[in-house]
Amino acid sequence: TFDQLLPLLDGNAYLRLVVEQGEVVQDNGIASPAYSHKGSFCDSVLIRASGNRLFMSGNPSRWGRLENLWGFTTVDQCVYKFNEILREVYGRFDFVPQFTKCTEIFYRDDSFEGGSPMQRIGADGAIIKGLHTTRNFTVGAENEKKYISAVSTLSYRNSIPHLFTNSYGCDWKSKKNNSALIYPCVYAKGNELELHSLPKVTKAFGSESDEVEHLQRVIDYCWSVGLVRYELKFKYRYLQREGLQYWGKSDYSRLETVMSEFTSLDQKLSVSNMKFETIATQLLSAGIVDSTRAANTTAIYAFQWMHGHEFDISSSRIRTHRARLRKIGIDIGRPCNISQFSPVKMVSCTEIHRQECLPPSWYQMPKLQLRVVA
Repeated sequence: TFDQLLPLLDGNAYLRLVVEQGEVVQDNGIASPAYSHKGSFCDSVLIRASGNRLFMSGNPSRWGRLENLWGFTTVDQCVYKFNEILREVYGRFDFVPQFTKCTEIFYRDDSFEGGSPMQRIGADGAIIKGLHTTRNFTVGAENEKKYISAVSTLSYRNSIPHLFTNSYGCDWKSKKNNSALIYPCVYAKGNELELHSLPKVTKAFGSESDEVEHLQRVIDYCWSVGLVRYELKFKYRYLQREGLQYWGKSDYSRLETVMSEFTSLDQKLSVSNMKFETIATQLLSAGIVDSTRAANTTAIYAFQWMHGHEFDISSSRIRTHRARLRKIGIDIGRPCNISQFSPVKMVSCTEIHRQECLPPSWYQMPKLQLRVVA
């Protein structure tokens, strides 16, 4: 929010009208719909000015590039790129808005009205309303479907996994099929680029262009190493709850911990061959139980679950065994789908090795235009 009204960009604009009084409300000035600013390589960002408030969304790592296999690594870099775009868009105006870091957070005390004391209501800088974090791994050529199918058998944050129809991706959603706080997904990046980016670039530049050649080289690289991407989309409600919406005052290193926990999800696949003895052994070696008897007892429930037995999860005894088994990737509270476990055996037999993927020497990372400030 700025101290002055923002210049209007190309397109339409409107004033708010109160129908009953027939009056035009000008408290926030003239507002305009979201303006889609196009880049050079089928990239775009959305900019919306509402009086003296500015909203901006898009993928800063994708701006000015054909793809974003690897992108910016900090929130600061992303906002700096947004500011760079704003200087380009508003360069013809006297006032060029720029996102600034928060130096002070404002609070409101509602305790005298029966509300909560010291409630945060805003800040003097930019508010982050959504963040996407990604990490790339290799699983070997032609192993993407097998690996993703295996991961899709595991629960994450009490959410239910869903394997995509083409088996090149999976995500996790609540029982109501939504994701109010965090939207996690794992997908094959080569397939994603072929489905979404390649047709657009081919249409814009032609099938024989240098742009298509570059993008195809990236796609071929993804397939050659079996590149799988882990992605977490942090919603505004989550950022609010964790106090991470204030750029300049929030510690985003905490999100790295959440990302690390998500990317270590496949470590539970070590017992996914579902053998009776292996389950009991894993429960012991992981320290989940402290005796062979307890391990064998819990493993019996997994064995019954594999054979179609349904449990009453309201029972405290069942909840205890379910909690133990979920720590090694088995949820007896959900129906058992034996067909989904066949590819997991490959992982447990170490036929698929996941490794963190680093950019090859020929890959060009995104760049920022350095700006000298007096």
